[in-house]
Amino acid sequence: MSDLYADAALYDLLFPPGARRAFYRDLALRGGGPVLELACGTGQYVVPIAAAGVRAVGLDASPAMLAGARRRAAAEAPGAAPLTLVHGDMRDFDLGERFALVFVARNSLLHLHHADELLACLAAARRHLIPGGVLALDVFNPDPALLAAPPGRRAPVMSVEHPTLGVVHAEATSDYDRATQVNRATWYLSAPGRPDFLVAPLHLRSIWPQELPLLLRAAGLALASRHGDYAGGAFGSESREQVCVCEIA
Repeated sequence: MSDLYADAALYDLLFPPGARRAFYRDLALRGGGPVLELACGTGQYVVPIAAAGVRAVGLDASPAMLAGARRRAAAEAPGAAPLTLVHGDMRDFDLGERFALVFVARNSLLHLHHADELLACLAAARRHLIPGGVLALDVFNPDPALLAAPPGRRAPVMSVEHPTLGVVHAEATSDYDRATQVNRATWYLSAPGRPDFLVAPLHLRSIWPQELPLLLRAAGLALASRHGDYAGGAFGSESREQVCVCEIA
């Protein structure tokens, strides 16, 4: 087994920023800063915020991802607002300051599999908010059909053009544990002449729509708004995402 987060350049190819970038950037500009991103990865979201003139901090547990974020900052935001990148655990951190916006993007919260881990992260985020500050996050709206896929069955996910490997095809299995609400998927990446050159686990918890407000409330937060996309579309049964803005309760 390898790690999807060990190669920052490959990660960026597989997971481009998409519409989340404008969503979080606009929230940051409205709040005026400072801004904290938890699980900031390669800086796809926090670097553009700094480039827009808002002081920002990014925290991540992966040294490889943080190295990618530093390269991105040097390339995309030289001389921008101060950007601090911190190696740390989003379940337990104390940065010694408070923020107008704390956010956790791209399902990163789902790497926390246990309720106590989720509550620890949410409570730490709350402690880092200024009065009137907001916590923003996006997580999947769980899809029962996807989670019910037979374990071990590889399904195509995407194909991307790699600058040296050629076309990289990604497949993934699904193995959902109903007791823990964790889908213990495995990703398989293949390129011409290199079948399964990377085999990596991706274990993500599901947070169901009626569960999320209860977790927030237990951490001293309240759900201010929930949308089904990054343009403010209504959240409903068919929504693929839960795009949430939360406030101190």
